[in-house]
Amino acid sequence: MAQQVQEFDVVVVGGGAVGENAADRAGRTGLSVAVVEHALVGGECSYWACMPSKALLRPGTALAAARAVPGAAAAVTGTVDVGAAFARRDEVTHHWDDGSQVGWLDGVGITLLRGSARFTGPRALTVVHDGGTTDVVARHAVVLATGSEPVVPPVLADVRPWSSRDATSAQQVPARLAILGGGVVGVEMATAFADFGSEVTLLVRGDRLLAGAEPFAGELVADALRAAGVDVRFGTEVKAATRDGDGVHLDLGTGGRLDVTEVLAATGRRPRTSDVGLETIGLTPGKPTEVDDALCVTGVQDGWLFAVGDVSGRTATTHQGKYDARVAGDVVAHRFGPDGDADAERDAAPWSRFRASADKAAVPQVVFSRPEVAWVGRTEAAARDAGIDVQVLDYKLEDIAGATVLSPEYEGRGRLVVDRARGVVVGATFAGPDVAELLHAATVAVVGEVPLDRLWHAVPSYPTLSEVWLRFLEAAGL
Repeated sequence: MAQQVQEFDVVVVGGGAVGENAADRAGRTGLSVAVVEHALVGGECSYWACMPSKALLRPGTALAAARAVPGAAAAVTGTVDVGAAFARRDEVTHHWDDGSQVGWLDGVGITLLRGSARFTGPRALTVVHDGGTTDVVARHAVVLATGSEPVVPPVLADVRPWSSRDATSAQQVPARLAILGGGVVGVEMATAFADFGSEVTLLVRGDRLLAGAEPFAGELVADALRAAGVDVRFGTEVKAATRDGDGVHLDLGTGGRLDVTEVLAATGRRPRTSDVGLETIGLTPGKPTEVDDALCVTGVQDGWLFAVGDVSGRTATTHQGKYDARVAGDVVAHRFGPDGDADAERDAAPWSRFRASADKAAVPQVVFSRPEVAWVGRTEAAARDAGIDVQVLDYKLEDIAGATVLSPEYEGRGRLVVDRARGVVVGATFAGPDVAELLHAATVAVVGEVPLDRLWHAVPSYPTLSEVWLRFLEAAGL
């Protein structure tokens, strides 16, 4: 007997936070939607990235904040309770049980197909699962939301290094931990495991941390990590690695030998496209799926394939991926849905709900290190590279009354990058305790292209860190 084919109007491949958003929006004008997920519904962010990592970082951050405040410092007599921190992490991840997420899909009428999907042709996929295979056809659109996967340096291939998943789901603290990479994962996990008592060595090939941010942000984080006992080494490369019963042994060339209990590879991620059958639809496996601002894949005819999140190569954060998913889902819903407005979608302009305009130069990012680092838009260097005549406005956050209230030892820095010709903010960076909550105001300013003379009328409450906006505007001569 021929195998029955399941048909849906829209099939979303990948049930992480990004895929969930795309599926939800795609079904809002009457289209039937299925989500294919091979692991846990909710994906990387919910179980192995954003949520568990922040749960692991929070105890050390809270202790550090208390120790910095006279009147509270004396009450802090211990260190992080690792067992309690792990237990809280397990609660945040629902003990790696996706029952509540599956219930949400059921509640909004989205069909879940468990298994791994591969294209077999245009709009056609095979889903491989424990019980065999299921053929699936999308009548109108497929949304690819398969995310990304960690890159393991070849030199570590034979020593079974930790990935970010291993670090965020760890049940034991290694006595000595080496971390390769000075990006977000490397910095955050160095912070967390130093809090847990591990002897951490952070190995960075380049000359600074957080290369995507303003240089001063990485400098502040490096200083803080060293103060916390982390051995931060720049210009360092692993030449060879072996593992035995005593742990992992790293040959650093002229840097000598480093013996550790575990090594974490935090050297980047790549789009997860190598095993989804892209070759059957004219695309190259292992490469990002390039998209236009409607998130429609440009290399596929007839406009049926969309890609959102890390898989497209244009975004690398959950929140920006979810933004892309909302856009793509709305495009699909209105382009193909019986109750959609196809004319409005077709004629959509930049910054409408049907075009992911913010991906170009308005992407926000927060690193929950100590100090926190938050930025949006262009750095000074990126703005100059784009040919913008910039005015750079810097301010020491410790000179703000709100910082003084937080701690007499507060140290931080803020920067606005201003397009001098238009008088609007094109980038902002903050580094310091509790600066993450400053970022959305900066994001609004960048996305809205709010003129500085209008921002002058946005009065910051006193005494808060947001008073830095007044100081920025004073530095601009307003």
